[in-house]
Amino acid sequence: MPEPIPDTHLIAIATLGERLAPLRLCDAAALAAVRDSLERYGQLTALTLFGETDQLEILDGFKRVRAARALGWTRLLARIDDVDAIEAKLRVAALHDRRGLTELEEAWLVRSLYRDDGLGQPEIARRMRRHKSWVWRRLMLVESLEPAVQAHVRLGLLAARAAVAVSRLPRGNQLAASTVVVRRGLTVRQTDALVQEVLERDGEEARADLLARRLDALDTQPGLRAPRAVRGEADAMALDVARAHAIAARLETRLLASPLATFTPGAAELLREALRRLAPVLRALDAVIGNTLGQKDAA
Repeated sequence: MPEPIPDTHLIAIATLGERLAPLRLCDAAALAAVRDSLERYGQLTALTLFGETDQLEILDGFKRVRAARALGWTRLLARIDDVDAIEAKLRVAALHDRRGLTELEEAWLVRSLYRDDGLGQPEIARRMRRHKSWVWRRLMLVESLEPAVQAHVRLGLLAARAAVAVSRLPRGNQLAASTVVVRRGLTVRQTDALVQEVLERDGEEARADLLARRLDALDTQPGLRAPRAVRGEADAMALDVARAHAIAARLETRLLASPLATFTPGAAELLREALRRLAPVLRALDAVIGNTLGQKDAA
């Protein structure tokens, strides 16, 4: 950990709030890169915080905080800006102006200023130095996008650009389309093509039928490799170990990147219950692995 420079302080990360976290995405690859940088070079850039009542909140540096937690660090360098919540949100936009923020993140920011802080669209446009039509388009994007689809994006299952494409569909078709994209592993270009195909269908029943057939189809998507044939029990077990390792690493990254508090209460409770059910399964597997390795060592 480097020594503090003027106007920065060593802050215990356990005390930091993440009120603005729902306005940002944190994909696994970016978090892994930040974690690698912290591990190799230490902290190169201070966090930016702001005070909210009796709580220090993160304005910039969410990935650094989550990567530090994963490394077991307890403190990071930070500077504290004297701004309120509205100004903090505007600074998030300014810090990532024309770089870094996806359309959906911009939409979340605009909606928060509009719904939570009560700013009118012309005032948001003025303070963000954007045209009023830009503010309206971002607000319409997030207001028209099914919350469950937005949850897919937050969980890292769906690319933000793919979600923007899905938003062109009627809300009644969005979740099914998003599920098709996630389960079939479609690219953004393929998602655009799917959305266009659905829009060309006449009527709700025809659109729903198309999406159901896409979801149930068993043919392999172009560009995706067919599963490798399993040749024996040892081969099957090795594949299961590899899959479990990959899934565990991905889940760990997502849990660190997106605390349950960043989701809606309903989604957070569903995830909390799912994790409760998962924990004893993992403990039982760990015990079996321990016994298996112990038997081998004893032999």
